[in-house]
Amino acid sequence: YRYYVLGVLTVVYVFNFLDRQLLVILQEPIKAELGLSDTQLGLLTGFAFALFYVVCGIPIARWADRGVRRSIIALSLTVWSGMTALCGLAGNYTQLLLARMGVGVGEAGGSPPAHSMISDIFSPKHRALALSIYSIGIYIGILTGFALGGWIAESFGWRWAFVVVGLPGIALAVLLRWSVAEPIRGWSEGRTQDPRPAPPIGEVAWLLWSRVSFRHLALAASLQAFIIYAIGNWLPSYFLREHGLGLSTVGTWLALTTGIGGGLGSFFGGWLSDRLGAKDLRWYLWAPAILTSLTVPVIAIILLTDSPRLALLLTAPFNFLTAAYLGAVLAVSHNLVAVRMRALTSAVLFFFINLIGLGLGPVSVGYLSDRFAASQSAAPLSQAMLICGIAAALWACLHYVLAARSIRQDIARLEA
Repeated sequence: YRYYVLGVLTVVYVFNFLDRQLLVILQEPIKAELGLSDTQLGLLTGFAFALFYVVCGIPIARWADRGVRRSIIALSLTVWSGMTALCGLAGNYTQLLLARMGVGVGEAGGSPPAHSMISDIFSPKHRALALSIYSIGIYIGILTGFALGGWIAESFGWRWAFVVVGLPGIALAVLLRWSVAEPIRGWSEGRTQDPRPAPPIGEVAWLLWSRVSFRHLALAASLQAFIIYAIGNWLPSYFLREHGLGLSTVGTWLALTTGIGGGLGSFFGGWLSDRLGAKDLRWYLWAPAILTSLTVPVIAIILLTDSPRLALLLTAPFNFLTAAYLGAVLAVSHNLVAVRMRALTSAVLFFFINLIGLGLGPVSVGYLSDRFAASQSAAPLSQAMLICGIAAALWACLHYVLAARSIRQDIARLEA
């Protein structure tokens, strides 16, 4: 039964990223119809969503640490699916911006309660792999969004893509609400009844801040997300503008390389971290550091080569390497706190991941691209992506290594 629960939650996460990232493959026709700048596109795909996601995420996670998590996820899924469909009805930039904010509000209630449920049904030694399997939903969602969104946009227009993708999520919310039972908190650690009530937010915040490893972990994960969104959100535009490829071609290629590469990377990262981490906990952080360092040459070749075929092929290892961190990061963060703190801990972690990664990644590239274009640069978008991606990768590696220095002591403090 626990694998059924994991499966349903993973499908919900597929819709989470399908609805979130659909705009990425549609941004060029949207830009053309609404007359937008790259900075405005960056705000739509990043900051507008991320701001409301992070603002609503912590109070919803607090609710999840006290309430019925499966019902919270079902309600959130209904909200973000409806708001995705409304994106297709937007008549101007402001209306589309407001609809994207609504998607952010809904999706804020998706992951933290799901992370908490998964940690309650999978033991610590299997937790990174379970959370990695859940995280594969990210890449299946992106795969589906790129392939389906590109095809619908070319066949019927970008507005229909939002409507067709958004509405099925409401039916999934009904299935989740009536087929998944609320697990006992701490069941995977041998508890047969719920532990004491969730502590105040201030107590959780102070505990997390006092963990040196968590501070560096949050920064490393945020910079990792910055790489993913700064590069990934602009790859469709990069291939359309600088290599002259068609929308359906780019959508199909990126669907395959992102979905397959990212999905395999997420699974591999969780498996590798659980395997090596069983011998030394620091491998939960060393492994992502090593894999992230390997993204630097891959990013450089993608953005500097004159061959669109080579660039498209290398997006597969790019997604593999950047996806491998999430299961390990989530498992470590949950191992640092008590049972009733897990949803809030995920929300705090996702606060930084989405504020820095999704909030700043796309708009930073868009801003630099506009500046380079104003100075008559030959390839403004690829230059902006190159600077942002490589700088964030090297910086993330530093914080993974610093987090590894104190992880054993911080977990020992909790167990004591």
